[in-house]
Amino acid sequence: MRIRTLGRSGVPVTALGFGAAALGNLYTPVGDDDARAAVDAAWDAGVRTYDTAPHYGIGLSERRLGAALRDRPRSSYTLSTKVGRLLTPYDGGGDDLGHGFAVPATHRRVWDFSADGVRRSLEESLGRLGLDRVDTVYLHDPDDHAGQAFAEGYPALERLRAEGVVGAIGAGMNQAAMLTRFVRDTDLDVVLCAGRYSLLDQRALTALLPAAAERGVSVVVGGVFNSGLLADPKPDAPFDYAQAPPDTVERALRLKALAERHGTTLRAAALAFPFAHPAVAGVLVGTRSAAEVADAAAQFGTPVPDAFWQEARHTGLIGADVPTPDQIPGRSPDQPPGQEAPA
Repeated sequence: MRIRTLGRSGVPVTALGFGAAALGNLYTPVGDDDARAAVDAAWDAGVRTYDTAPHYGIGLSERRLGAALRDRPRSSYTLSTKVGRLLTPYDGGGDDLGHGFAVPATHRRVWDFSADGVRRSLEESLGRLGLDRVDTVYLHDPDDHAGQAFAEGYPALERLRAEGVVGAIGAGMNQAAMLTRFVRDTDLDVVLCAGRYSLLDQRALTALLPAAAERGVSVVVGGVFNSGLLADPKPDAPFDYAQAPPDTVERALRLKALAERHGTTLRAAALAFPFAHPAVAGVLVGTRSAAEVADAAAQFGTPVPDAFWQEARHTGLIGADVPTPDQIPGRSPDQPPGQEAPA
């Protein structure tokens, strides 16, 4: 599997990464054994990049991921977590389904992008992970906290990087506009852009990806299936955490039919698509079981014929100015993007 480094940091990432939100019981419960099996399956598939956050299941994702990785050689994988939400004890009972996680509400999330909050969050994450370091730290969803994130949170991450506590720093969001500001106004190494660079949504192409390429900042793309619609398009499928609009479902179904007509799958095309842009270092796929991991790895290794991309452009399913894998210089037509020999 192809390996790239994040910006100028030297931190390596595999092209396919494991997104661990589901290990925090996102939407539905996941058993401890199934969570461990998912991480083991990812490892067996060659995945060496793992991403989590305190937000995911109010710490459950970090605890499960740390336990599954603890016996692996620490230098053999890259781990990222996030800061911006502190977890404070809560004894009011109930569950966390209001945030989308099927776990007891034993803690509350408190927004905090202060310098002290960033350090405290990282220290608490290391405790839950049971590890002595993480490789990458992202400011997590600072949408409504831009002032503090830029004035205090980002400088705190820069100091942690200078001290050697972390190797790479970045910001992770479900939007492209503020990530573009981070790329242009700071010296971060990577941005994690979720849902804004997919077969159905290319808003990141307007400014974020060109700015990242110009500044030497890596982009990790999350949400390549847009919450599920591109994994299994149907009228009741989710799109960006809500029910998909009918016209978006129709477009996804047309892409699926086109993929099948060319002997491939929509999931394979969705995974391959982001790598046509040179700023993209990898994709993160959220999986909750060994079977889902096996499917993601298989789809990631499935070639998508050049004719699919050409017809998608010709029919307007993909814009004429959107880069597609058939346009990657020197690429072998039967080699899926991201599956080149490690660099």
